[in-house]
Amino acid sequence: MSLTQQDVAKLLANSSPEVRAETTIKVASHFEAKEFTDEEKAVAEDIFRALVKDAEIVVREALANSLKVADDLPKDVALAMAADVESVSLPVLKFSDVFSDEDLVNILKSESAAKQEAIALRPNVSEVVSEAVIDTGNENAVAKLVANEGAAITEHGYGRVMSEYKESEIVAGSLSRRPSLPASVSERLMNSLSDRLRHYIVSKHELDYDQASNLILQVRERATVSLLKEGSSQEELEKLVKQLHKGGKLTPSLVLRALCSGDMMFFETAMAELAGIKLTNAQALIHDEGQLGLKSLYNKAGMLMAYFPFVAAAIKLYREMDYSGEGNDREVFASRLLERVLTIFEVPDEELSPNEIEYLMNKLQQYSV
Repeated sequence: MSLTQQDVAKLLANSSPEVRAETTIKVASHFEAKEFTDEEKAVAEDIFRALVKDAEIVVREALANSLKVADDLPKDVALAMAADVESVSLPVLKFSDVFSDEDLVNILKSESAAKQEAIALRPNVSEVVSEAVIDTGNENAVAKLVANEGAAITEHGYGRVMSEYKESEIVAGSLSRRPSLPASVSERLMNSLSDRLRHYIVSKHELDYDQASNLILQVRERATVSLLKEGSSQEELEKLVKQLHKGGKLTPSLVLRALCSGDMMFFETAMAELAGIKLTNAQALIHDEGQLGLKSLYNKAGMLMAYFPFVAAAIKLYREMDYSGEGNDREVFASRLLERVLTIFEVPDEELSPNEIEYLMNKLQQYSV
């Protein structure tokens, strides 16, 4: 297909919107496929500049849908379509790569809720644009943003979402379904959701507040340990541990659960935090061949002495296994560790499984009274 200025005049002079729309699609498809010479490309761009002013929406819709992924779409044409009615603007806002972060931020500030939501759904959303979406106050846009795996969101951004949209069920639901969240953010989310769940359990079931709280605590601790199994950097882990400690949730049972699941990194970090010493010093005490250093650290951390035989057995097994921390290794570790604990506490093995340690928690609690 070749283009001339005569073609431009002929296209614009056609009185039928349907014909103009059909011709628009043809020209745009050749443009998007980069089949024009430089001269023809310039002619096509002139056509687009004229068509964004076409009185018929059907023509402008055809243009937007045909050019939404064209990587060399002229910026002025893209901005004109972005400012158009939603049926024209949304495809371009959602898919076009020609917009800068500054363009998108300005559109977020000045345009409709539907346009904000389209930007939140873009395949790639920068941290700057994500912050601007959060600024909009549009909970639907924010819910779409946090559900979008292509959206880059800072930990500060997550914090804002959880503070500014804490009453929004759709935002909370989208957050909970996001495949990857910083562990500290996930823990905060679980805490928020567990408060709602506690009130629901108390109102709907014959449980008092303390019983509901204990049930929620067990669920939350299991969920926290499952987060750790996903794998976290040391920096993120330290942030999570400090957050748990500050909130009064770095409990002996949580530390024990993590150790039982084979997460030595969490155990080391938690013990250092509870004892108020450097991580390297805690690691040296934990992995010293004798038990005096471990017992000293254990006391300083304020852990219940009833748990100490379990902890000592876990660390001994950790050394014996040359533990790697990989998935299957974790399962083997948990199974062998609990076998030892059954012996230590004389617990019938049919009452305990490697994946469920509530019975063990109860048994240990009896020793701590």
